[in-house]
This record gives sequence, C-alpha cells and structure tokens, in this order.
Amino acid sequence: MVLETNITKMFGIKHPIITAPMGPFYTTELTIAVSEAGGLGVLSHSALISDYMSGKNPVNIMKENMLKVVEHTDKPFGFNIRTSRREVDAAQFVKDIPEFIMSNPRLKEQCVYAITSAGSSKTLPQSKSFQKLKESGSNIKHFHVAPALWLADKCIASNVDGLVVTGGEGGGHQSFEKVSTLILLQQVLQKYPDFPVIACGGFVTGEGLAAALAMGAGAVAMGSRFIASKESEFNEGYKGIIPPAKAQDTVLVTGALGPIRLWKNEYSLHHGLVADKEAKMAEEATMTQEDIITEGKAYEAAYKGDINSGAVLVGQSIGVIKSLESVNNIVEDIVQDAEKRLKSAYNLIK
Repeated sequence: MVLETNITKMFGIKHPIITAPMGPFYTTELTIAVSEAGGLGVLSHSALISDYMSGKNPVNIMKENMLKVVEHTDKPFGFNIRTSRREVDAAQFVKDIPEFIMSNPRLKEQCVYAITSAGSSKTLPQSKSFQKLKESGSNIKHFHVAPALWLADKCIASNVDGLVVTGGEGGGHQSFEKVSTLILLQQVLQKYPDFPVIACGGFVTGEGLAAALAMGAGAVAMGSRFIASKESEFNEGYKGIIPPAKAQDTVLVTGALGPIRLWKNEYSLHHGLVADKEAKMAEEATMTQEDIITEGKAYEAAYKGDINSGAVLVGQSIGVIKSLESVNNIVEDIVQDAEKRLKSAYNLIK
C-alpha cells in the first residue's frame, strides 16, 4: 500500500512525512536518513553561536550541507531559511542559495522544497534569484510556516506554494495565539480546502498521520520524533530525555522571537513569557549583544548535551515517544499504522 497525497506527488516522495526545520541546529545526517527512508528530509538553517563567533558564514554552512546531502542520497530534499527581523543573513540566503542550486545540476534536480519560517513569507518569493530558479525549470516549491490563521492569510497573499500549519503543542517558536494544531488545521482547511497543507505540531504516530490526512492535510512534519532518532545529530543526552518524558514536561517561555516551547529544566523555569508582540519588541529594544550571545549559547549548550542549563526545544509529543529508533523504522512504523487506521476508518462508512 502507498499513501499518495498532493504533497507526495508534488515532491516525488514515497511517504507523506517531512522533517520539521530545527535551526540553529545541524540536521544534515537526519536529512539524508529521512529522504532515504522515503520521506522528505529538510536541512535546517544551521548556525550555532560558536559558528558565528568563529567567523563561519551560515550561507556557506548551508551550501556545504547541501553538497553533503546530494553526495549521500539521490532522493528529494528541502531546506529552511529563517526570515525573521533578527536574522541578519536572511537577505544573503534568499539571494545566494537559489543561485547555488542553479549552479549544480544535482541540487537543481533534488532540492524541491524551500520552507521559510519565523518571519515574512514574502522574503523568498520576492528574491530575483528565487524567481530565476523557478523559471529555470526547477520543481522547487515554497512553503511558509503558519502558526495562526491570520498568518496563513498573509502567506496565501504572498503567493506561496503551500503552508506548514503548526499548532502550539509543537516544539520551538510558537505564535502568541497559542492555538492547538487540531483547531488551527481545521480553521485553515475550512478556509483554504484545496491549498497544499503540511500539518505540524504534535505528530509522532500513525494515528496522528491518519488524522491529518483524513482532515485534508497532505503530509505531516515532525521535529521531536526525529530528534529522538539514531541518525539525528543531537547529543545523546538531549535525545535521552524524550522517551521517559510526559507531555506536561514542556513549557512556553519567551524565546528569540516570541513564545517558544522548551523542556522544563533549570533554564526554562527561570524564563517568563511575554504577553504579546509589542511586549516582545520592547524587550528586544533593551537587549545587548552580550544578551544575544548568552541566549545563543543556551541553545547550543543543549544541542551538545547540557540538558540542565541549556535551552532544550521539544514539543508536547514527547509524551507519546517511547524509544529511540532508526529513521527508517520510525517512518515505516508510522506509515503502516496510518494505513491500518485509515482502512479501519473507511470501514465505518456503510
């Protein structure tokens, strides 16, 4: 059996399972593994604070990661660009990366998915380089993360090719609305029933995939489930907190751009939560360069194994994940369980 959807056909993938972007962390090995397993691996916008401090250019990091992917798999994959107001390299990314893809035939063939997040959905499609890439015969599609209905509206107005609809139970940055994936997905699909949608936030099982497909999404994107995989680059200590965790072991606190969901530890429990965007902007106005560096060090520390004083990004789905598995087993088990659930649901129709 094959779960064929508008998303699997759009990207030429076997399974409707996609890696959620997880910057600033490296996800190159994970990208290769997910694509090889029949899903769509996604390179994160990788740039640890130590990379910046050592003079590494995040755009060059992305280029190196792309070359590594096409060296180790011939399957489709994607990449993420954060377009936030605090992302000083966004303009260089949207100019240089499309040009780099055009210069390499393998990249042009395999790189089919560009996902922007944490900022404007207009930044990439307004780039002349990206426009030229699409006009050159590339099959690349641009999706943007929409954590609220009004943001989905803005994405549609920006002429994106699709949406990643992510609810508040997911790990990482969230919207101030704090709407769950279940509600947000219904809102978006009621308003845009024929638009390509990837569901994100809380998906780790075949039951979840079946539910998303039954509602009208074409795929799910997963972050926490793939962090807890043998192939992910995250430190074993970071991975190890997930199988015994409960869903209530996460908390929303103030992150770089607004609310962010983290594991409850010494770091997150000493951070409050701003009420709205205006309060967040006011807070940013008082931040020094030293504050920004300290914040970046906390995320890198967690990635490298400091699970007590580091900022550990995970979603509420950690309460469902019970083991660390290979990516191939994760994908196959989810797809098989989803098929069973969808067949069972079909049998309810008399």
